[in-house]
Amino acid sequence: MASSTVTSSQPARPPQPNLVFRQLRGQRSPAEFAAAVRRAAREIGERVSCDARYVGRVEAGEIRCPNYAYERVFLHMFPGRTLTDLGFASRSSVRGRRTRASEDGPDTQDRQDPYGTQGPYETYDNYEESDVLRRAFMTGGGATVAAASMGPLGLAPETVAVGSSVRRVGSGEVGALEEAVRRIRLLDDRHGADGLYRRAATPLRAAYALLDAGVTRRAATADRLHSGAGELAISVGWLAHDSGRFDDARSHYAEALATARMSGDEALEAHAFCNTAFLARDAGRPREAVRAAQAAQRVARPLGSARLMSLLALREAGGWAGLADRTGCEQALVRAQVLFDRGRSDADPEWMSFYGEAELEGLEAQCWSMLGDWGRAAQHAGRAAHLQDPHFTRNIALYTAELADDLARGGRPDEAAAAGMRVLDLLGEVQSSRIQSMLAATARVLLPHRRASGVSTFLDRHAGLRRTA
Repeated sequence: MASSTVTSSQPARPPQPNLVFRQLRGQRSPAEFAAAVRRAAREIGERVSCDARYVGRVEAGEIRCPNYAYERVFLHMFPGRTLTDLGFASRSSVRGRRTRASEDGPDTQDRQDPYGTQGPYETYDNYEESDVLRRAFMTGGGATVAAASMGPLGLAPETVAVGSSVRRVGSGEVGALEEAVRRIRLLDDRHGADGLYRRAATPLRAAYALLDAGVTRRAATADRLHSGAGELAISVGWLAHDSGRFDDARSHYAEALATARMSGDEALEAHAFCNTAFLARDAGRPREAVRAAQAAQRVARPLGSARLMSLLALREAGGWAGLADRTGCEQALVRAQVLFDRGRSDADPEWMSFYGEAELEGLEAQCWSMLGDWGRAAQHAGRAAHLQDPHFTRNIALYTAELADDLARGGRPDEAAAAGMRVLDLLGEVQSSRIQSMLAATARVLLPHRRASGVSTFLDRHAGLRRTA
């Protein structure tokens, strides 16, 4: 039996792979299995931010026993089995075990992590309390949820200021940083960006303060810290982007790009270029969008992810559409489809969990819309809304808003009004300036058609929403 702590004179016990759990995954990719876990969670009223990385850590044995939320989900997925039947250690064998000392020395212990992101010696002292906090986080409304989402990071910039006495960073802090990124993405999927952006800036400042302070010696920890800070910068940049703060978004994406290049992280660099291309298109700089998307493809090609290359081809297509280059756009769209059809792989980045057939259809719809082909745009937008996983509430609202606008501009006001009403129904959950702007544009197009079926009802409800906003 290992002692309750691991010091520098006691090497950490290497994790034992969970072969049972790997066998249960079967032929599904980690990302596909993670999606199945999230679906199972929704079936029993749970919310877990399971992704391919979490599945990989379970299979590698880094998570010896899941937290209570994951336990309930796994037992629901595999009825009649116990945790030990699933390859985990029993809770009684790990309860009360302290986390190992920091990778950088015995003076630091990893922070407790109720979301299952730490290494093999997870802490279970306060799991009941952690589960209560997790429930409060997931069920709180609006601003409460946004504030709680920043909680896992647990860092304040002033505590890591250069020149002060600082505690070195270990896997606990880095894991918390990575979890903050996941939480932001999860909340954006559900609620949109507007309520999150300001609160997300605080952990981002803390993350870069840690980098500036140079508070870790281990190369592996430093790499994770750089990658986590860069991904957090992109996530915060996206929140700025989606809420219409384009200058802020550009700054955050540039920060992530600089971080990627300093640390030699090609995956992070490709992600930063990908978002830069999207932002440039939305900001009316289509030529920059094309260049950024092409740069992203050059960086991403050795990474081996066909799905990533497909998304980057779509970013390039958006730039060509903005330039009114139909040929360039169509060629990029064909490449995107061919690459998408190669399927998922373990090389797909964790952040790409949103990119499925629905997003492919939605981005193609935007291209046709920019080219003024409203019929084709509406066709693809309708498919996107129909195909989207219900978990991605924000995207359903986005695709439906795109559909409403395309129908309105294509001379189908009654159908546009019906789609617009569906978006209005979702705005109680979703706060996105992008979607609100699209809906306002649709309302302006529909004004001359007030007598068409359903149009006046939509316009009146939309006007009421604007008055109360």
